[in-house]
Amino acid sequence: MFCRVSEHSRFKLNCISGSTSLEFAKKNLIASLLIEKLLITIREIAKGDIWFIPRESIVKPNRNQSGYEPDIIILNQETIGTQTRWKSESVIQNASSVKLIVEIVGSNWRDDYYNKFGDYEEMGIPEYWIVDYAELGGRDFIGNPKQPAFFVCELVDGEYVKKLFRGGDVIVSPTFPKLNLTAQQIFDLAL
Repeated sequence: MFCRVSEHSRFKLNCISGSTSLEFAKKNLIASLLIEKLLITIREIAKGDIWFIPRESIVKPNRNQSGYEPDIIILNQETIGTQTRWKSESVIQNASSVKLIVEIVGSNWRDDYYNKFGDYEEMGIPEYWIVDYAELGGRDFIGNPKQPAFFVCELVDGEYVKKLFRGGDVIVSPTFPKLNLTAQQIFDLAL
């Protein structure tokens, strides 16, 4: 979702998601499974008192007044104080407290593959997942013929390195090495 936010307001203005009701329901179902799995894994790696998943937040790249509301974001409570707009507006302006952002691709797929990819990379977000369960991304990303795709993008030397997972591939995450989840388990939720 893309939002315009004012400098001193908690309100999100001009939010554009481009999602249909059915697409929105499927994205919510996928997000809820991922949140459940991520919270379990966070506890297993003894970060339950440190890392958290807020109900909502806005990630604001270093440009104009635009920002994104990620489908899932994992934040570090120990460094959230460096976010000057967090307490009043739930706005994240730098990567210092972000562990992971997850975007579940909808009809506005270019936002996830191009805009957010570039903005999150530029901000220094250490890990970014793109979940394309509905085969909406461009063929350059998900193949021809199109197939569901799960990307883990890891920031290495200031640039994202993308790893593609499909079907029974176990998702490998640098932040969550104990995550025991396949791409297909995520895709099956959308059926």
